[in-house]
Amino acid sequence: MTFPSRSLAVVIPTLNAAAVLAGALESLARGRIADIVVADGGSTDGTQALAEAGGARVVETSTGRGSQLRAGVAATTATQLLVLHADSRLAPSWPEVLRDDGRAGWFRLRLDDTTPAARRVEWLANWRARRFGLPYGDQGLVLPRALYDAIGGYRDMPLMEDVDLVRRIGRHRLVELDAEVVTSARRYRQGGYWRRPLRNLACLSLFLAGMAPERILKLYE
Repeated sequence: MTFPSRSLAVVIPTLNAAAVLAGALESLARGRIADIVVADGGSTDGTQALAEAGGARVVETSTGRGSQLRAGVAATTATQLLVLHADSRLAPSWPEVLRDDGRAGWFRLRLDDTTPAARRVEWLANWRARRFGLPYGDQGLVLPRALYDAIGGYRDMPLMEDVDLVRRIGRHRLVELDAEVVTSARRYRQGGYWRRPLRNLACLSLFLAGMAPERILKLYE
């Protein structure tokens, strides 16, 4: 059963995202959304003005995706939340696949690159989300506000805030949504289609082993 789209708020964390944010905002146009909140961590490239021109409210926060998302969610009272990265675009069918069964949902990842290497990364990301209940933030996340509040919401973390949240949601409360989210492959093209996934896996392993996110950030960067 789908939920009333007027109860939905979209939260987008940004930091100097002017080059990509318009695409994310345009992809939301098919849904009847109550609120779009851009949680900006101090952009200097016109991101805030672009967000407001696109119909979003801007919340200024400290830099760090966890604290940005926490502030963005706190700024809205909607009963359903959709968290989307600024360099991601939802498929046109996204409003039709949302659920109202108390669970959280993630979208299948698609990169904006036609190479076989991109297909490999997509397959691995979607397999990880299905097999282990660990969708990353670039796959989007939809969840009831009641569930978000019950598990304590996003924590003030410089990275791994997405993994931390879905682990507390739990696999039994996560479902794959039947639509894609198209995310920029820029970081893979720059960092390498082998090196970047291996680095991400190393960061995930360290986090699951208990290393502080602040220490992992040094490896990630």
